[in-house]
Amino acid sequence: MGTGDAARKRTGTMGKFKVLQFNMQFGQSWDDARPDDAPINLDLTIAEICSHDADLILLQEVEQARAGGEQSGSPSNFARIKAALSGYDVFFSFPKADPRELPFGIGQAIFSRTPLSNTTRVDIPSPPVPFEFRGEQKTPTDRLIIGAQTTIGGRALTVFNTHLLAFFMLQSSSEEHPGQRQLVIDQLKACKGPTLLGGDFNVSKHGSLIKQFADAGYKTVQDSEITWRRRPYVLDHLFYSRELRPVSHLVQPTMSSDHHALVAEFEFV
Repeated sequence: MGTGDAARKRTGTMGKFKVLQFNMQFGQSWDDARPDDAPINLDLTIAEICSHDADLILLQEVEQARAGGEQSGSPSNFARIKAALSGYDVFFSFPKADPRELPFGIGQAIFSRTPLSNTTRVDIPSPPVPFEFRGEQKTPTDRLIIGAQTTIGGRALTVFNTHLLAFFMLQSSSEEHPGQRQLVIDQLKACKGPTLLGGDFNVSKHGSLIKQFADAGYKTVQDSEITWRRRPYVLDHLFYSRELRPVSHLVQPTMSSDHHALVAEFEFV
């Protein structure tokens, strides 16, 4: 039995499903000596994504932002990944266009082996925290949460994918500016039934994040293994509601991004 056949058996009859959470840093590979100048290698990124044979794939920083906030109608990285994952349904969205956008990663995607429906996107405003970039004073652009519904093994599942502002890069914190985290919580509170949230939460001291989501009824699959190469932070999470149970999880180091891949298998309770 091939891996695709195994995945179809897993999702179709057993009710278990595998999730990949991955900030792909627009395909820029990792170089310990010169991480900011490492080459883009989308083939390596696609190989990493496909290697996990996941039923749900949550990606952040799919594309590199263009000068002036211009957004392509047919994003090239997304097109190549979509072609490589031809058996998946997909929902992709950019944050709203903004001329302040910096040349980093933007764009989020949900790939699913089972059909997606009721897709949604919600802009998450960023507070006007000033910072300097290449000698100029800037303020951060807004962030995004996207969502969709699917059915796995006859059970309905709501899936969200988010990418929040890295306040620690601005010498601030999301504890001082809690609005973004609260907007994500509000999306979760509006859901009924099994719900899963993945993303890059960009919280350096993640204890308060874990507690906040636990108070809202959501646990993370892991909060001890580092998921970011640049600093020893746990930035990436998979939060799940009480109707789901994690069967296994893995933080997989990869040279295809400055983030590690977070993989977990779930079952319905």
